[in-house]
Formats: sequence, structure tokens, C-alpha cells
Amino acid sequence: MPQPLNYLKETASQTAGPYVHIGLIPAMAGFDIFEKNFSNVLVTPNTKGERITLEGRVLDGAGTPLRDVLLEIWQANAAGRYNHPADRSAGALEEEFRGWGRAGSDFDSGLVTFETIKPGAITDRTGRKCAPHVNLWIVARGINIGLNTRLYFSDEEAANAADPVLNLIEQPARRATLIAKRSERAGKIVYTFTINLQGPEETVFFDV
Repeated sequence: MPQPLNYLKETASQTAGPYVHIGLIPAMAGFDIFEKNFSNVLVTPNTKGERITLEGRVLDGAGTPLRDVLLEIWQANAAGRYNHPADRSAGALEEEFRGWGRAGSDFDSGLVTFETIKPGAITDRTGRKCAPHVNLWIVARGINIGLNTRLYFSDEEAANAADPVLNLIEQPARRATLIAKRSERAGKIVYTFTINLQGPEETVFFDV
């Protein structure tokens, strides 16, 4: 005879409504409500480092770009230091670079872009050298808990091969899901990435 379950049933979940875009990326949603809007532009004319554009899409299991995705990025400056009091690394802190940005996807194409600088290599809390990378947080319709991942750079092969986090991924083919490809367009350096939520090329996500 089946035993009765003594715990409460899980409350049904519901994805966030359109107010999220109004509050998180108001300028892209067509609202001018903050004196300093959150932006996908992390640099000023005085920011030190190599100017780059990050350009990518988030794809669902069928390979279709999500049109309502929101990405946040967090990265070190060109000297390899985060703009955070807890970062005590030797790199110089730079007032002209906050190292944090937020952007939503283009509704028609699903494209997400950031204007930033290429980060320097960092040293983690255990003293290990880490390859230059950008941390990403992804939320969208149907994603009730944000996903965390990283972007590494295709022209940093030696640093990537020695990176302690990339080396935690046992299958080399899976590491490739975190590599952004470098190209040049009209004199600009562009790193292109794809985040696959499901499927055989699913991006590696981190439990942080």
C-alpha cells in the first residue's frame, strides 16, 4: 500500500513579466526613468585597454535565438583587477572602468552586444593565474534561476590551456563552448559567442 506523502506540494512557478525589462534595462524597453541608465557600454573615452565588442546570441534547444534574453557581464580591467573592494590583486584599480554591464537582446535578431575592453589575466584567491575572461549571467523567459557561465578568448590559447577553471571541464570539446571567436570588422575587434541552453553543444554553466 502506498505511503501518504507528508510534505507540502511545490508552489507552481511563473516566469517574470515585462516589468523586468522596464526595471532592469529601461532604455532598451523605451523608458527614460533613471538618471544613470544601466548600459551595455562599459567604457569611457579614458578607459585603458584594448577596445572590443562582444557580440552573441542565446539559443534554445531548437537552435532558435531568444528574443527576450537579458545578459549581465562582470569582468576585470586591462590590468586584471575587478572594481570591487574584495579584490586585493596587484593590478591597478581604474575609476574610468566599472567592469559591469547589462544588455537585452534585439527583438528581431536576438543579438546581444557589449562595448568594453579586453580584460587582463587575473589571479584567483588561491594564487592561481587565470586566463582573461568575462563572467556572464543569463535570464530569460522560462529560466527561473539565472544561469552563470564565462567567456574566454580564442586568441589566448596558451592562457586558456592553463586556466584552472577550464581544466575542471573533463571533455575538451565542452571547453570550446566557452570560447568567443575573434574577428575584425571595419577596424573594430569583435568577439562572437553563442550560448546554447540545451542540445549536443550545450554551453557549460557553473553553479556559483
